[in-house]
Amino acid sequence: MNTSPWNKQKVLEVLRDAGVNPTSQRVEIGFALFSSCAHLSAEEIMQRVNADYPVVSKATVYNTLGLFAEHALVREVIVEPGKVFYDPNVSAHYHFYYVDSGDLIDIPASSLEISNLPELPPDTEIERVDVVIRIRRRNTH
Repeated sequence: MNTSPWNKQKVLEVLRDAGVNPTSQRVEIGFALFSSCAHLSAEEIMQRVNADYPVVSKATVYNTLGLFAEHALVREVIVEPGKVFYDPNVSAHYHFYYVDSGDLIDIPASSLEISNLPELPPDTEIERVDVVIRIRRRNTH
């Protein structure tokens, strides 16, 4: 049983409210991402969407995720070159990345204090600070 508060009508409304034209493919991609409440790669999202809607191309998935990020509907979390997760939690928080398993888990913003940031270049302001702490399980053998 799916206990997610998300349904396709809610996704459609969220997209409209964010100024994103809710095409059927965008709604399907949004539903796959938002209803999972998980950090997913574009490939994982494509697999979920195409399980029920087998006409969404890789390019459409990537373009849609980029559009969602542009409109602050998701956060792109780059854990290493070529490895990007899409996070439907856009509130302030950070991440642990397990390099051995590829899992990504949230760290509440209140658990990490960032201080002594460098002086910013003239005419700039901080948009966001991203922190990914790379960890691995200890070898207990």
